Amino acid sequence: MSVYDVAIVGGGCVGSSAAMHLASQSELDICLIEKEHQFAAHQSGRNSGVLHPGFNYEPGSTKAKFSTEGTQRMKTYAAQNDIPLRELGVLVVAQSQKDYKELRRLHNQAAANGVTTEMLNDRAAIQEIEPHASGIAALHCPEAASIDSQQYVYSLVRDAANLGVDLFTGTQVTSVESTATGNVLRTSTGAITAAFVINAAGLHADTIASEFGVANEYQIVPFRGEYYELRANKRDLVNTMVYPAPDPELPFLGVHFTRRSDDKVIVGPNAVLAFGREAYKNTDYNLGDLRQTATFGGFWKLLASRKMLSVAADELNKSYRKEAFVSAAQSLIPEVRAADFTKSYAGIRAQLVGPDGSLVKQPLVEHGPRSLHVLNAVSPGLTSSLPFGEHLAEETLQAYP
Repeated sequence: MSVYDVAIVGGGCVGSSAAMHLASQSELDICLIEKEHQFAAHQSGRNSGVLHPGFNYEPGSTKAKFSTEGTQRMKTYAAQNDIPLRELGVLVVAQSQKDYKELRRLHNQAAANGVTTEMLNDRAAIQEIEPHASGIAALHCPEAASIDSQQYVYSLVRDAANLGVDLFTGTQVTSVESTATGNVLRTSTGAITAAFVINAAGLHADTIASEFGVANEYQIVPFRGEYYELRANKRDLVNTMVYPAPDPELPFLGVHFTRRSDDKVIVGPNAVLAFGREAYKNTDYNLGDLRQTATFGGFWKLLASRKMLSVAADELNKSYRKEAFVSAAQSLIPEVRAADFTKSYAGIRAQLVGPDGSLVKQPLVEHGPRSLHVLNAVSPGLTSSLPFGEHLAEETLQAYP
């Protein structure tokens, strides 16, 4: 049986950052446990790679603090560790007067968060940055960037290992037994004992938390986000990143264009209910996950909202009908055609839902018996991962037995 002071469950950007920061701040014996045979296999490696500078988030909120700080720290970290990163900027485009009012709100919010943005009040100004974009106005934020998220996570893992953290891959936690002196993690490769556990298991964080009797009123409901990418000869239609004006009532950003650090231009994602926590194709399903979702009262309260039903139908349409997906993209870049799109990858968003059917939008961390549980680290989880991991390390040192 392996024995540690702290075991961290989950080898994504948050868990790896917590491991690195905790090892750099203490002499504790630490291990990082990942159920897959590679790191960043799920949310941390299946995203757009965008660093969100913080204009989207309410001033004073944890999201605003972590994203503004995280963006700057990530740029420094990437430069120091030769991680591909491109500081391209983002254009958020308004198609209506309602959208325009939302952009004005975001512009003011950005100023409150210390983020530089500029209002572009006509189509000519938009097309100076994005010649093929269409809209009546736009918000330009030059601080947005794109990073290779998988290389970033592997760099964090290397840093943690160099600081003495032991790595377990292909090791799935199946159950937890709490004792008077710590926790015994039963895994697919044997037992691991730890005086303290950090649960950063992403899509399975609520399942791990339930083993500790924590936050049983919440549940993760998986939403799949599917991406297309533009064919190489059509990439010149997009210079940077082009987003639609967001709906402040929803945590999803809508179909958008992102030029990545590898110069590919990806389009998406949509946001459709996934039939499993790792159901990356629209034909994939997991009966156990489906049963958990179907028996959770909060899920049905979520669907009781007319708006959510309408959004769900629209997103499902984009998943099964390419022309619907392309139509959403054409509202931003009218020149694109269905033939310009080729299927790319998909990711699953671990969206925490409350018992009242509410979508939890802020990061949520709860303490349990000799444990700390990251229940909600949704977008901008990648952007926030350095300050978030540091915060978890500090919380752990304060709570450590």
